[in-house]
Amino acid sequence: MGCLGNSKTEDQRNEEKAQREANKKIEKQLQKDKQVYRATHRLLLLGAGESGKSTIVKQMRILHVNGFNAEEKKQKIHDIKNNIKEAIETVVAAMSTLTPPCKLACPANQFRIDYVLSQASQKDFEFPSEFYDHTKTLWQDEGVRACWERSNEYQLIDCAQYFLDRIDVVRQNDYTPTDQDLLRCRVLTSGIFETTFQIDKVNFHMFDVGGQRDERRKWIQCFNDVTAIIFVVASSSYNMVIREDNQTNRLQEALNLFKNIWNNRWLRTISAILFLNKQDLLAEKVLAGKSKIEEYFPEFARYTTPDDAIPEPGEDPRVTRA
Repeated sequence: MGCLGNSKTEDQRNEEKAQREANKKIEKQLQKDKQVYRATHRLLLLGAGESGKSTIVKQMRILHVNGFNAEEKKQKIHDIKNNIKEAIETVVAAMSTLTPPCKLACPANQFRIDYVLSQASQKDFEFPSEFYDHTKTLWQDEGVRACWERSNEYQLIDCAQYFLDRIDVVRQNDYTPTDQDLLRCRVLTSGIFETTFQIDKVNFHMFDVGGQRDERRKWIQCFNDVTAIIFVVASSSYNMVIREDNQTNRLQEALNLFKNIWNNRWLRTISAILFLNKQDLLAEKVLAGKSKIEEYFPEFARYTTPDDAIPEPGEDPRVTRA
């Protein structure tokens, strides 16, 4: 009787060996990926609309991800020009709707307003030289400036003054946005955007989610495995209302949102960081004295600065209190 030998061929044995080695490599890589995943801090940026979340993400890119390349800067030029157009359109359109209304210091500039509201508002506007000329002249008109100073009474992007002051720079054919231009540029965030960076060999994934009311339903998609929630509040928004209904106080909306997140039982294991943003704009408003915090939050009238509050060198006591 003959002996039964190994029925596998040499090729089959080599193939099985190669498969086992491949499986080991895959398993090793999976373990490595799992270790990296566990060591990565996932930060979720939340907050009401226009609180400055996207600006924080851009700051992280500039500081820790080599900033923006030439092509990305070029792509932002159109957004910056649109910021200028939106800013001047919004201000001059508001002049007649405010109570009391604002009037041009130089009535001869009315044709410039007509141009901005009729021509510049058209789709696919190409930003001819006359647009910048009209916008610059209007921005120098004291009546337009007076309307801008009352911007808390209507919806105006935060970067309006910054870019209107830089018209002569932005209009140049060889214009390249600076880092500050990129930080100031306002583009509505819709959806979820992820930025990865490393600080002292520690990996971070930062998620930016739109803050407008119709975007908040997407927040729940981001809570899984989050290390911390950074809730961003525009501290300067105490005298402004949200775009969604032109009625609800922006700061109150932000505080209510934060309370909802803080009290959510599903999020109790996640660290929460309250980040008070736009304090430079808050200081400007407080020092201007035209819009007092207690007019919008009466309880602030009884607030006194804590004894252990340490002001910045040369800081006005009113700013420290705010």
